Amino acid sequence: MKMTFRWYGDGDPVTLQKIKQIPTMTGIVSAIYNVPVGEVWPEESIAELKARAEANGLEFEVVESVPVHEEIKLGGPDAPRLIANYCENVRRLGKAGVKCICYNFMPVFDWLRSELERPMEDGANSLAYDEETVLSMDPSKEGLSLPGWDESYSKDELIGLLKRYEEIDEEKLFANLKTFLEAVIPVAHECGVNMAIHPDDPPWGIFGLPRIITGEKNLERFLKIVDLPENGITFCTGSLGANPENDLVAMAAKFADRIHFAHIRNIQYTGERRFHEVAHPTDCGSLDMYGILKALYDNGFEGYMRPDHGRMIWGEKGRYGYGLYDRALGAVYLAGVWEALEKQSK
Repeated sequence: MKMTFRWYGDGDPVTLQKIKQIPTMTGIVSAIYNVPVGEVWPEESIAELKARAEANGLEFEVVESVPVHEEIKLGGPDAPRLIANYCENVRRLGKAGVKCICYNFMPVFDWLRSELERPMEDGANSLAYDEETVLSMDPSKEGLSLPGWDESYSKDELIGLLKRYEEIDEEKLFANLKTFLEAVIPVAHECGVNMAIHPDDPPWGIFGLPRIITGEKNLERFLKIVDLPENGITFCTGSLGANPENDLVAMAAKFADRIHFAHIRNIQYTGERRFHEVAHPTDCGSLDMYGILKALYDNGFEGYMRPDHGRMIWGEKGRYGYGLYDRALGAVYLAGVWEALEKQSK
Protein backbone atom coordinates (compact mmCIF):
# COMPACT_ATOMS: atom_id res chain seq x y z
CA MET A 1 0.00 0.00 0.00
CA LYS A 2 1.18 3.53 -0.81
CA MET A 3 -0.24 6.50 1.10
CA THR A 4 -1.03 9.49 -1.11
CA PHE A 5 -2.61 12.94 -0.80
CA ARG A 6 -4.85 14.92 -3.15
CA TRP A 7 -3.25 18.14 -4.41
CA TYR A 8 -5.04 20.73 -6.58
CA GLY A 9 -2.03 22.55 -7.94
CA ASP A 10 -0.92 26.15 -7.48
CA GLY A 11 -4.31 27.29 -6.22
CA ASP A 12 -4.28 24.75 -3.41
CA PRO A 13 -3.45 26.32 -0.03
CA VAL A 14 -2.01 22.97 1.01
CA THR A 15 1.48 23.10 -0.43
CA LEU A 16 3.65 20.21 -1.59
CA GLN A 17 6.10 21.01 1.21
CA LYS A 18 3.34 20.58 3.80
CA ILE A 19 2.19 17.32 2.22
CA LYS A 20 5.72 15.94 2.36
CA GLN A 21 5.80 16.56 6.13
CA ILE A 22 2.92 14.13 6.76
CA PRO A 23 4.38 10.85 8.09
CA THR A 24 4.27 7.87 5.68
CA MET A 25 3.28 10.07 2.71
CA THR A 26 4.72 8.78 -0.59
CA GLY A 27 3.10 10.83 -3.31
CA ILE A 28 0.46 13.20 -4.59
CA VAL A 29 -2.77 12.60 -6.47
CA SER A 30 -3.34 15.41 -8.96
CA ALA A 31 -4.26 16.34 -12.53
CA ILE A 32 -3.85 18.95 -15.27
CA TYR A 33 -6.61 21.40 -14.45
CA ASN A 34 -6.27 24.03 -17.21
CA VAL A 35 -7.16 21.83 -20.19
CA PRO A 36 -10.83 21.65 -21.25
CA VAL A 37 -12.57 18.34 -20.57
CA GLY A 38 -12.16 16.00 -23.52
CA GLU A 39 -8.97 17.52 -24.89
CA VAL A 40 -5.47 16.05 -24.83
CA TRP A 41 -3.12 17.00 -22.01
CA PRO A 42 0.21 18.50 -23.14
CA GLU A 43 3.15 16.24 -22.37
CA GLU A 44 5.05 19.29 -21.09
CA SER A 45 2.36 19.95 -18.47
CA ILE A 46 2.44 16.34 -17.29
CA ALA A 47 6.23 16.40 -17.07
CA GLU A 48 6.20 19.68 -15.15
CA LEU A 49 3.71 18.34 -12.59
CA LYS A 50 5.81 15.21 -12.10
CA ALA A 51 8.99 17.27 -11.72
CA ARG A 52 7.40 19.53 -9.11
CA ALA A 53 6.27 16.56 -7.06
CA GLU A 54 9.66 14.90 -7.24
CA ALA A 55 11.42 18.15 -6.30
CA ASN A 56 9.51 17.92 -3.03
CA GLY A 57 10.34 14.26 -2.46
CA LEU A 58 6.96 12.99 -3.63
CA GLU A 59 5.91 10.59 -6.38
CA PHE A 60 3.31 11.37 -9.04
CA GLU A 61 1.84 7.97 -9.88
CA VAL A 62 -1.91 8.60 -9.47
CA VAL A 63 -4.08 10.96 -11.50
CA GLU A 64 -7.46 12.07 -10.23
CA SER A 65 -8.91 12.60 -12.61
CA VAL A 66 -9.01 12.46 -16.36
CA PRO A 67 -12.66 13.57 -16.64
CA VAL A 68 -15.00 11.69 -18.98
CA HIS A 69 -16.80 14.14 -21.27
CA GLU A 70 -20.61 14.23 -21.10
CA GLU A 71 -20.81 13.34 -24.80
CA ILE A 72 -19.18 9.99 -23.99
CA LYS A 73 -21.67 9.30 -21.22
CA LEU A 74 -24.52 10.32 -23.52
CA GLY A 75 -23.17 8.30 -26.45
CA GLY A 76 -23.28 11.46 -28.59
CA PRO A 77 -21.93 11.92 -32.13
CA ASP A 78 -18.63 13.35 -30.89
CA ALA A 79 -18.01 10.44 -28.50
CA PRO A 80 -15.56 8.53 -30.79
CA ARG A 81 -13.26 11.56 -31.08
CA LEU A 82 -13.41 12.23 -27.36
CA ILE A 83 -12.70 8.59 -26.52
CA ALA A 84 -9.69 8.69 -28.84
CA ASN A 85 -8.45 11.76 -26.97
CA TYR A 86 -8.96 9.94 -23.69
CA CYS A 87 -6.87 7.02 -24.94
CA GLU A 88 -4.10 9.43 -25.91
CA ASN A 89 -4.15 10.88 -22.40
CA VAL A 90 -3.77 7.38 -20.97
CA ARG A 91 -0.77 6.80 -23.24
CA ARG A 92 0.88 10.09 -22.26
CA LEU A 93 0.33 9.52 -18.56
CA GLY A 94 1.63 5.97 -18.76
CA LYS A 95 4.74 7.23 -20.56
CA ALA A 96 5.29 9.71 -17.70
CA GLY A 97 5.15 6.96 -15.07
CA VAL A 98 1.55 7.28 -13.90
CA LYS A 99 0.31 3.90 -12.66
CA CYS A 100 -3.33 4.63 -11.79
CA ILE A 101 -6.08 6.88 -13.19
CA CYS A 102 -9.18 7.57 -11.12
CA TYR A 103 -12.27 8.67 -13.05
CA ASN A 104 -16.05 8.54 -12.76
CA PHE A 105 -19.10 8.06 -14.98
CA MET A 106 -21.56 10.26 -13.07
CA PRO A 107 -23.85 12.33 -15.31
CA VAL A 108 -23.48 16.14 -15.07
CA PHE A 109 -22.05 16.42 -11.55
CA ASP A 110 -19.58 14.61 -9.35
CA TRP A 111 -19.94 14.31 -5.58
CA LEU A 112 -22.91 16.23 -4.29
CA ARG A 113 -23.63 17.74 -0.87
CA SER A 114 -26.35 20.02 0.48
CA GLU A 115 -24.11 21.79 2.99
CA LEU A 116 -20.43 22.74 3.05
CA GLU A 117 -20.00 23.86 6.66
CA ARG A 118 -22.23 21.78 8.94
CA PRO A 119 -21.18 22.92 12.45
CA MET A 120 -20.12 20.16 14.82
CA GLU A 121 -20.35 20.20 18.63
CA ASP A 122 -16.56 20.33 18.95
CA GLY A 123 -16.28 23.47 16.81
CA ALA A 124 -15.28 21.73 13.60
CA ASN A 125 -17.40 21.85 10.47
CA SER A 126 -17.92 19.30 7.74
CA LEU A 127 -19.67 18.42 4.51
CA ALA A 128 -23.24 17.15 4.87
CA TYR A 129 -25.99 15.68 2.71
CA ASP A 130 -29.74 15.93 3.21
CA GLU A 131 -31.87 14.40 0.46
CA GLU A 132 -34.90 16.53 1.32
CA THR A 133 -32.87 19.72 0.89
CA VAL A 134 -31.40 18.55 -2.40
CA LEU A 135 -34.71 17.48 -3.93
CA SER A 136 -36.38 20.75 -2.96
CA MET A 137 -34.25 22.46 -5.59
CA ASP A 138 -34.79 22.63 -9.34
CA PRO A 139 -31.49 22.21 -11.23
CA SER A 140 -32.93 23.81 -14.38
CA LYS A 141 -33.50 27.17 -12.69
CA GLU A 142 -30.97 29.91 -12.08
CA GLY A 143 -29.53 30.19 -8.63
CA LEU A 144 -28.95 26.49 -7.99
CA SER A 145 -25.55 26.05 -6.45
CA LEU A 146 -24.70 22.78 -4.79
CA PRO A 147 -21.28 21.36 -3.97
CA GLY A 148 -20.29 19.00 -6.76
CA TRP A 149 -22.51 20.67 -9.36
CA ASP A 150 -20.64 21.79 -12.47
CA GLU A 151 -21.28 25.53 -12.50
CA SER A 152 -19.37 25.97 -15.76
CA TYR A 153 -22.63 25.34 -17.61
CA SER A 154 -24.87 28.27 -18.47
CA LYS A 155 -28.55 27.97 -17.62
CA ASP A 156 -29.44 27.10 -21.22
CA GLU A 157 -26.61 24.56 -21.50
CA LEU A 158 -27.68 22.89 -18.28
CA ILE A 159 -31.33 22.71 -19.34
CA GLY A 160 -30.27 21.22 -22.68
CA LEU A 161 -28.02 18.67 -21.02
CA LEU A 162 -30.72 17.58 -18.58
CA LYS A 163 -33.16 17.27 -21.50
CA ARG A 164 -30.78 14.97 -23.35
CA TYR A 165 -30.37 12.79 -20.28
CA GLU A 166 -34.11 12.17 -20.24
CA GLU A 167 -33.37 9.61 -22.97
CA ILE A 168 -30.64 7.90 -20.93
CA ASP A 169 -31.66 5.28 -18.38
CA GLU A 170 -29.34 3.00 -16.40
CA GLU A 171 -29.13 0.41 -19.18
CA LYS A 172 -28.23 2.99 -21.79
CA LEU A 173 -25.63 4.52 -19.48
CA PHE A 174 -24.14 1.06 -18.93
CA ALA A 175 -24.04 0.57 -22.72
CA ASN A 176 -22.18 3.85 -23.18
CA LEU A 177 -19.79 2.89 -20.38
CA LYS A 178 -19.16 -0.42 -22.17
CA THR A 179 -18.24 1.44 -25.37
CA PHE A 180 -15.82 3.59 -23.38
CA LEU A 181 -14.22 0.68 -21.53
CA GLU A 182 -13.80 -1.47 -24.63
CA ALA A 183 -11.73 1.32 -26.18
CA VAL A 184 -9.79 2.55 -23.16
CA ILE A 185 -8.93 -0.57 -21.13
CA PRO A 186 -6.87 -2.27 -23.89
CA VAL A 187 -4.83 0.94 -24.18
CA ALA A 188 -4.36 1.02 -20.41
CA HIS A 189 -3.28 -2.63 -20.54
CA GLU A 190 -0.63 -1.81 -23.14
CA CYS A 191 0.62 1.19 -21.13
CA GLY A 192 0.74 -0.45 -17.69
CA VAL A 193 -1.92 1.89 -16.29
CA ASN A 194 -4.71 0.79 -13.96
CA MET A 195 -8.07 2.47 -14.52
CA ALA A 196 -10.06 2.89 -11.28
CA ILE A 197 -13.68 3.99 -11.56
CA HIS A 198 -15.01 6.04 -8.65
CA PRO A 199 -18.42 5.13 -7.23
CA ASP A 200 -21.32 7.53 -7.58
CA ASP A 201 -21.59 9.91 -4.65
CA PRO A 202 -24.18 9.61 -3.27
CA PRO A 203 -24.89 6.15 -4.74
CA TRP A 204 -28.40 6.76 -6.07
CA GLY A 205 -30.03 8.72 -8.88
CA ILE A 206 -30.80 12.42 -8.35
CA PHE A 207 -32.91 14.86 -10.41
CA GLY A 208 -33.88 12.02 -12.73
CA LEU A 209 -30.26 11.39 -13.73
CA PRO A 210 -29.16 7.74 -13.70
CA ARG A 211 -26.30 6.50 -11.57
CA ILE A 212 -24.87 3.02 -12.01
CA ILE A 213 -21.70 2.57 -9.90
CA THR A 214 -23.65 2.25 -6.69
CA GLY A 215 -23.12 -1.09 -4.96
CA GLU A 216 -21.87 -4.68 -5.07
CA LYS A 217 -24.14 -5.96 -7.86
CA ASN A 218 -23.32 -3.13 -10.25
CA LEU A 219 -19.61 -3.21 -9.43
CA GLU A 220 -19.59 -6.91 -10.27
CA ARG A 221 -21.33 -6.16 -13.56
CA PHE A 222 -18.89 -3.35 -14.30
CA LEU A 223 -15.80 -5.54 -13.78
CA LYS A 224 -17.11 -8.16 -16.19
CA ILE A 225 -17.56 -5.69 -19.06
CA VAL A 226 -13.83 -5.85 -19.78
CA ASP A 227 -12.44 -8.56 -17.54
CA LEU A 228 -8.85 -7.40 -17.40
CA PRO A 229 -6.92 -6.46 -14.24
CA GLU A 230 -6.52 -2.90 -15.46
CA ASN A 231 -10.30 -2.42 -15.34
CA GLY A 232 -10.65 -1.71 -11.64
CA ILE A 233 -12.22 0.28 -8.85
CA THR A 234 -11.58 3.29 -6.67
CA PHE A 235 -13.04 1.99 -3.41
CA CYS A 236 -14.50 5.10 -1.81
CA THR A 237 -15.90 4.24 1.60
CA GLY A 238 -17.75 7.52 1.98
CA SER A 239 -19.49 7.23 -1.38
CA LEU A 240 -20.51 3.59 -1.16
CA GLY A 241 -21.06 3.91 2.59
CA ALA A 242 -23.74 6.58 2.13
CA ASN A 243 -26.09 3.66 1.47
CA PRO A 244 -26.24 1.58 4.70
CA GLU A 245 -27.24 -1.45 2.62
CA ASN A 246 -23.75 -1.59 1.13
CA ASP A 247 -21.63 -4.02 3.20
CA LEU A 248 -18.27 -2.30 2.84
CA VAL A 249 -16.26 -4.96 4.67
CA ALA A 250 -17.64 -7.73 2.43
CA MET A 251 -17.15 -5.60 -0.69
CA ALA A 252 -13.57 -4.72 0.25
CA ALA A 253 -12.80 -8.42 0.63
CA LYS A 254 -14.58 -9.44 -2.56
CA PHE A 255 -13.06 -6.83 -4.86
CA ALA A 256 -9.63 -6.33 -3.23
CA ASP A 257 -7.69 -7.66 -6.22
CA ARG A 258 -9.44 -5.15 -8.51
CA ILE A 259 -9.28 -2.18 -6.14
CA HIS A 260 -6.43 -0.02 -7.43
CA PHE A 261 -7.14 3.05 -5.33
CA ALA A 262 -8.78 3.41 -1.92
CA HIS A 263 -10.45 6.63 -0.76
CA ILE A 264 -10.93 6.11 2.97
CA ARG A 265 -13.23 8.32 5.07
CA ASN A 266 -15.98 7.95 7.64
CA ILE A 267 -19.52 9.32 7.75
CA GLN A 268 -22.27 9.57 10.37
CA TYR A 269 -25.82 8.64 9.43
CA THR A 270 -28.41 11.08 10.77
CA GLY A 271 -31.51 9.75 9.00
CA GLU A 272 -32.67 8.20 5.74
CA ARG A 273 -30.38 9.55 3.04
CA ARG A 274 -28.97 12.03 5.51
CA PHE A 275 -25.37 12.03 6.70
CA HIS A 276 -22.42 14.24 7.48
CA GLU A 277 -18.71 13.59 7.28
CA VAL A 278 -16.64 12.96 10.39
CA ALA A 279 -13.08 12.17 11.44
CA HIS A 280 -11.58 8.97 10.07
CA PRO A 281 -11.50 6.56 13.07
CA THR A 282 -14.26 3.98 13.44
CA ASP A 283 -15.59 5.38 16.72
CA CYS A 284 -16.23 8.78 15.12
CA GLY A 285 -18.92 7.60 12.71
CA SER A 286 -21.07 4.83 11.29
CA LEU A 287 -18.52 2.89 9.21
CA ASP A 288 -16.24 0.09 10.41
CA MET A 289 -12.97 1.59 9.27
CA TYR A 290 -10.82 -1.06 10.93
CA GLY A 291 -12.92 -3.82 9.39
CA ILE A 292 -12.65 -2.28 5.93
CA LEU A 293 -8.87 -1.90 6.16
CA LYS A 294 -8.47 -5.43 7.52
CA ALA A 295 -10.55 -6.83 4.66
CA LEU A 296 -8.36 -4.98 2.16
CA TYR A 297 -5.16 -6.16 3.81
CA ASP A 298 -6.25 -9.78 4.29
CA ASN A 299 -7.25 -10.04 0.65
CA GLY A 300 -4.05 -8.69 -0.83
CA PHE A 301 -4.75 -5.02 -1.56
CA GLU A 302 -1.52 -3.47 -2.89
CA GLY A 303 -2.78 -0.24 -4.41
CA TYR A 304 -2.78 3.41 -3.51
CA MET A 305 -4.67 4.89 -0.58
CA ARG A 306 -5.53 8.42 0.40
CA PRO A 307 -7.40 9.99 3.30
CA ASP A 308 -10.56 11.32 1.74
CA HIS A 309 -12.64 14.36 2.68
CA GLY A 310 -11.62 15.92 5.97
CA ARG A 311 -13.39 18.26 8.34
CA MET A 312 -12.24 21.83 8.81
CA ILE A 313 -10.62 21.91 12.25
CA TRP A 314 -8.41 24.20 14.32
CA GLY A 315 -9.71 27.27 12.50
CA GLU A 316 -8.46 26.20 9.09
CA LYS A 317 -10.00 27.77 5.99
CA GLY A 318 -9.53 26.24 2.58
CA ARG A 319 -11.02 24.03 -0.11
CA TYR A 320 -14.06 22.35 1.44
CA GLY A 321 -13.31 18.74 2.27
CA TYR A 322 -9.67 19.17 1.32
CA GLY A 323 -7.97 21.02 4.14
CA LEU A 324 -4.63 19.93 5.55
CA TYR A 325 -5.14 19.18 9.23
CA ASP A 326 -7.92 16.61 9.35
CA ARG A 327 -6.72 14.77 6.25
CA ALA A 328 -3.21 14.64 7.73
CA LEU A 329 -4.67 13.14 10.92
CA GLY A 330 -6.59 10.69 8.77
CA ALA A 331 -3.46 9.64 6.87
CA VAL A 332 -1.58 8.93 10.08
CA TYR A 333 -4.55 6.98 11.50
CA LEU A 334 -4.84 4.85 8.35
CA ALA A 335 -1.09 4.24 8.26
CA GLY A 336 -1.13 3.21 11.92
CA VAL A 337 -3.91 0.70 11.39
CA TRP A 338 -2.10 -0.67 8.33
CA GLU A 339 1.16 -1.05 10.26
CA ALA A 340 -0.68 -2.98 12.97
CA LEU A 341 -2.24 -5.27 10.35
CA GLU A 342 1.14 -5.92 8.81
CA LYS A 343 2.79 -6.77 12.13
CA GLN A 344 -0.11 -8.92 13.32
CA SER A 345 0.19 -11.05 10.18
CA LYS A 346 3.86 -11.92 10.81
